[in-house]
Formats: sequence, structure tokens, C-alpha cells
Amino acid sequence: MQKNILWMALAFVLTGNLQANAQYTKQDSTYKRRFIGSTLFLLGNLASTNPPNFFQLNLGYRITGKDVVTLEAKTWKYAWPNGINPLFNKSYGKQEEKFPGYIREYGLSVAYQRFFWKGLYAELNVMPSLQYFVNDNGKKIDNGFQIFNTYRIGYHIKLLNDRFFIQPSIAITHRAYHTKMPDGFKQLDDKWSKFVFGEPGFHFGFNF
Repeated sequence: MQKNILWMALAFVLTGNLQANAQYTKQDSTYKRRFIGSTLFLLGNLASTNPPNFFQLNLGYRITGKDVVTLEAKTWKYAWPNGINPLFNKSYGKQEEKFPGYIREYGLSVAYQRFFWKGLYAELNVMPSLQYFVNDNGKKIDNGFQIFNTYRIGYHIKLLNDRFFIQPSIAITHRAYHTKMPDGFKQLDDKWSKFVFGEPGFHFGFNF
């Protein structure tokens, strides 16, 4: 399902009638400073197997034409370690790598974007999150805490006279810190890296 979402996003970018204008300049005082948005990966909730029950809401503010801060409220669940890249690693989805249950996570991240050339930007996203560990019987067995960082390179594309925008991107994710996981979860998670390289992103938003 996640591979299908990635290909859908790429097809949309390549075939759509898009206007890839330069990012906002200091001389342009008419651009809208605030925006609301989310991510195309909401479509992952349509998966018939192991849907993530994912939700994300972004609220952003353009400090200048090149500096942007965003608050992102997120929640999702996952049953395989975060260190397994679901797009490029065949171990994702294998029963032997599955947690004895799943992790439900609630996070609020702060993202800073810096634009360098036209719509090209770099982003640092830091997300503290609460974790709830649930066993195969649906019973919560433990709580946890995690700091999850994302280092992203992307491109901002204006649509419909800058009323809307999309941001295809590629990222490195980093589990910078997390508390000790319960037995069964910890042993599987320890097998995998704290970094995942090449994670695609596709944000969209409405300016106001």
C-alpha cells in the first residue's frame, strides 16, 4: 500500500499542470503567511492489512519568505519496528519481525524549513511523542516516550495562484531517544538501526 501511495504521488507531480514558482521573496509583501495542511500518507488508512489509523494536521507560519515554522499533530499505530524501511526492506511485513501487538503513538512536532533556491528547502523536524504498547489481545501493557527527528529535503510547488501548495520530499528519519520498551518489543526493535534513509514525503496545504 505504501509503495502505491509513493507512485501515486510521483505521478501527480509529473502529470499535473503545476507551477513551480520561486519561493516568496522579501520584496513580496502580499503572500499569505499562514497555512494549514497534512500529508498524502493519510491514504495509508485505506490499507486492508494493518492500517496505521494515521492522522496528521499541520499549522504553519512563514516568518520570512525563506523561513517557515510548522506545528504538526500526529497519531498512528505500527506493528513492525520503525527501523525497517517499508519501501525498500523486505523484512517489513514479515511475521517473524512483527511486534507481539502494536505501538500507538501521539506526537506534536516542531518543524523549521529554510528555502535556498526557488522552491528547494531543507527541514529539521523534531517530534516528542507518547507511546502506548498494546499486546495481541488489545490490552495496553506499558507506556513510553520517544524523540523522533526527521531531516528532509523537498520542493515547494505553488498551485492555483498560490492558494494551495504541495511539497514532495525525501528524508532521513532518526529515533534520537526512546525509553525502554517492554519485553518482546525491545528484542525486535534492537535488531534495527535508529536511522531510516530515503523515506519519501508528500505534504500539501492551503494558504490563508
